[in-house]
Amino acid sequence: MPEQNTLRRRNPLLVIGLPRDPSGTRHVAGFLAITVLTVLVTRGALALTGFPQLGGDGLHIAHVLWGGLLMALALVAALSFAGPVVRPLVAVVGGIGFGLFIDEVGKFVTSDNDYFYEPTAALIYVVIVLLVLAAELIHRRKRDPHEVLAAAVDLAVAGMAGGFSKRARRQARALVDEAGDVPGARQVRALLDSVQDDAKELPDPIGAVASWIVGISRRVVRVRWAPRVTVIVLGLATLYTLGRGIVLWSTGTPLPNWALAGIVVSGALSLVLSLLGLRRVGTDRAAGYEWFRRAVLVNLLLTQIFLFRVDQWSAVTGLAVDLVLLGLVAAELDVLRGRPVDPDPAEVTDEL
Repeated sequence: MPEQNTLRRRNPLLVIGLPRDPSGTRHVAGFLAITVLTVLVTRGALALTGFPQLGGDGLHIAHVLWGGLLMALALVAALSFAGPVVRPLVAVVGGIGFGLFIDEVGKFVTSDNDYFYEPTAALIYVVIVLLVLAAELIHRRKRDPHEVLAAAVDLAVAGMAGGFSKRARRQARALVDEAGDVPGARQVRALLDSVQDDAKELPDPIGAVASWIVGISRRVVRVRWAPRVTVIVLGLATLYTLGRGIVLWSTGTPLPNWALAGIVVSGALSLVLSLLGLRRVGTDRAAGYEWFRRAVLVNLLLTQIFLFRVDQWSAVTGLAVDLVLLGLVAAELDVLRGRPVDPDPAEVTDEL
């Protein structure tokens, strides 16, 4: 009876057997990054080749079909293999598939199947933003010790089958230590100790890229002038966006008023947040950079939606700048909080 009462006090998702994967945010980020890259590569390749069509005699094999096939393969892999090893592969294959799928959204929201429908870029970006927010909603709450322990057991699934590399064993033990003294922790430690050593691992491109990005970002912000340049670039980018929106609106540019108004309002909000950060950074550096982070997030989650509607695919440059700024601001916050400059790849999960 006491054990049942303990279960009832846990998060409802845990009660029904849905612990979160500590690497989930990293895999979702990788999935979405590959989706965006696939869309850009597909559009670029089609433009360079004159938008050819595969098929003939009245048939057109659209790349949305290849996207659906790849997403199906990713789903089959996720349903077929136990443990965490397959998930980076699922994220890569699924990301390519979803990119090919979502690239043709213009055909399915227009009566004349218009691939070149003007708001396509904005629609794609809205979908990406919604998925980012969904992932944030899932992973925002603090990790429960029981689901942390479950993550260690999840790693043990792969270890029992193929052994542990030094990195995997270190990651699994760190999860058990984080879980603390919850019921089952002692048994899981014993289970991990029984797993044999094996240096072979399936390559994890998402983990490798994430570790590289985090490491590079933290090294960059160690350069004395880098944080100052980051703040200056953020301020200039925000002022440019706001000024551009005002100019477009005042000159009567033939664009949707809601898009122009969105640029101005979200740009103004980002500028206010940047100024609040500038005001706080002198007395509380960490608090100041939290405000800078919020300013960049407004640019990414709001302003870019309207910019993609106004500029179509040329807004990708602004998106790249915002992503770099977000990485550098996050790295500066890590340094201010005393995190190591050279992160263990297993620790990158908490960064992305």
